[in-house]
Amino acid sequence: MSKRVAMIITLGVLTSVSALAQTDTIGQAGPKPATSGTVPAAANPAHAAAPKAAPPTSASTPESRSAAALAMTHEPTYDEGSAQRIKDAALSYSDLAVRGGWPTIPADAKFAVGVQGANDDLLRKRLIVSGDLSAEKGTGAFDQDLADAVKRFQARHGLAPTGMMTPRTIAAMNVPVQKRIRQLEASLQRLENMNFGFGQRYVVVNIPAAFAEAVENDVVVRRYRVIVGKTEKPSPTLTAQITSVVLNPTWTVPASIAKTEISAHMRKEPTYLSRMHMEVLDAHDNPIDPHSVDWSGTHTPNFTVRQQNGTFNALGAVKIDMPNSYSVYMHDTNQRNLFSDDYRFDSHGCSRVDNVRDLAAWLLKDQPKWSRAAIDAEIATGQHLDVAMAKKVPVAWIYLTAWMTKDQTVQFRNDVYNQDEQLLEATAEEAAFFSNAGGHPLTAHMHVTQ
Repeated sequence: MSKRVAMIITLGVLTSVSALAQTDTIGQAGPKPATSGTVPAAANPAHAAAPKAAPPTSASTPESRSAAALAMTHEPTYDEGSAQRIKDAALSYSDLAVRGGWPTIPADAKFAVGVQGANDDLLRKRLIVSGDLSAEKGTGAFDQDLADAVKRFQARHGLAPTGMMTPRTIAAMNVPVQKRIRQLEASLQRLENMNFGFGQRYVVVNIPAAFAEAVENDVVVRRYRVIVGKTEKPSPTLTAQITSVVLNPTWTVPASIAKTEISAHMRKEPTYLSRMHMEVLDAHDNPIDPHSVDWSGTHTPNFTVRQQNGTFNALGAVKIDMPNSYSVYMHDTNQRNLFSDDYRFDSHGCSRVDNVRDLAAWLLKDQPKWSRAAIDAEIATGQHLDVAMAKKVPVAWIYLTAWMTKDQTVQFRNDVYNQDEQLLEATAEEAAFFSNAGGHPLTAHMHVTQ
């Protein structure tokens, strides 16, 4: 039996097990996996310090945001053991579903530190089941221990760790356990289909989390907020090699954007290109008169639009080249205020990186000439420069809505592109095809071999 067919069967078994526990009281996240189905004491987040609340966004800087992101954990989202850990988590969550799961928190429930509330014990039970609160703290008013448990839950679900029961927090707690299992199944299948060469140093962008990680010797040494593709222009999953760091880059506008957005602007404002420091080039990179171009948007452009480098450039001051079939890359931006937003799905497919100069310095650390100070100084000259990597660094853009790190913390993120259900439906259809084909007279004599 092929590995792919075996995996389909395994996922089907997990889904069948989770279906046994369909009740009205089942809520959301889940435990730290263990073969016995209980939360291991050593991995129980209730025994760890609660994450500190993020500083106000008005005072945030690229450096402070990167430091806060790294302080959350040094455990990589993606490493060589990720697939096995997700399998373990899926089994544990299925076991939890069979045992009845956890209670649902009323959407209109009110909670306040130091105030006795009608649903405080219910919230405690919910957080004990998911391993965010110690079992001995099952009763009592909303105190600091409970607020810290809420912070732990929020951090595991990509929410600001405020310790307050916001509507988004309650909604995350009330996601059915069956959906969490499906997220783990879909994430597992994606990893099983990837072929990534982990190196001593590598970069990972997890699209649903909207974060990038620079990993060295199996430890995250840099973590950055990123802005990835809009839902209608999703960022792709891929593996590639980072080949160069471009300082003061120009931006060659993709043909699809030139045909739609640039053309629309030119129809309304003929001076748009000059105002945006853009030029129109022919097939040989020779400038042509914008007024000679058909801006109707009805034809595929037979020209190239390029934006000059500078503070106005859409790529900002740094571009990280990583040749791939999707023609996407990582880069700076001239709209850095967007990094303060929690919702960071606003690009055309590329990945904009907060504090990208810090990432550039890490990528070029093997080349002493290119310290952070040297990078800043070169950018200040305004001159375009392509710095080739002395040694290429592997990079993976992944789509994990659920994963478990080595410290057995299970993380969940929203399925922003709605890809989990689509993937699992396709897998179910494929499994049904093989099942039906096995009993067909024309295929009954055939055998599936490894």
